[in-house]
Amino acid sequence: MSQSYFKSFDGVELAYHRTGEGRPVILLHGLFSSAKMNWIKWGHDLLLAEAGFEAIMLDFRVHGESPSPQDPAAYPSDVLVRDAAALVAHLGLTHGEYDLVGFSLGARTAIHAVAKGMLAPRKLIACGMGIEGLSEWERRAAHFIRVIDEFDTIKPGDPAYVARTFLKSQGVDRVAARLLLKALEPFDIADLAKITMPAQVICGVDDGDNGSGEELARFLPNASFAEVPGNHLNSVTFPDLGTAIATFLSQP
Repeated sequence: MSQSYFKSFDGVELAYHRTGEGRPVILLHGLFSSAKMNWIKWGHDLLLAEAGFEAIMLDFRVHGESPSPQDPAAYPSDVLVRDAAALVAHLGLTHGEYDLVGFSLGARTAIHAVAKGMLAPRKLIACGMGIEGLSEWERRAAHFIRVIDEFDTIKPGDPAYVARTFLKSQGVDRVAARLLLKALEPFDIADLAKITMPAQVICGVDDGDNGSGEELARFLPNASFAEVPGNHLNSVTFPDLGTAIATFLSQP
């Protein structure tokens, strides 16, 4: 596994990690997480490498080894979509030359990017994402903004305590994270019809955080749905997730 940096659309240098050789797979992690936490720590990058792929894993700004600028100008509209597109351009990948996988916020970013025509993968996988994670983003974002704003007063038993604990464990800059959350735009469900490549929605059997993944798959023109063990927080810890990703990407 190697780590490198590239300049995104606005000059911010972002980190990305590579494992394996073969067909490129761009992997986008979830909120308050990182490439290491979502894909590397649990061996999903190695599973993809063993299946003949190259896992290319971005650290979003404010996450992992990427910087956390506190200047509001660093968070224009569609900032994460533009970061993902900048990585693909940096790698010199053209339409259909790569696959695209996202978990939670990463899945939302991937769906936005494809629907807007900014990314055109051969196949798309949305993990840990349901229809409400797209249609009711404002409510979901408000939950995480509350975690940031009330960080010091949230106690065990509060529905926000788990997110607060995870945020603390990852050492995320709360000022920068709040700016990022406010910059993420809503999504028009009708735009799912624009995503015509083969796609799969993969969710933990106990994961309802973003609504129904099965319903999301029905909205996509050419998608299937698969379940793996776990809930929204721990489904990434099971090898089943990496196996499911590699299986779908390996199909003709």
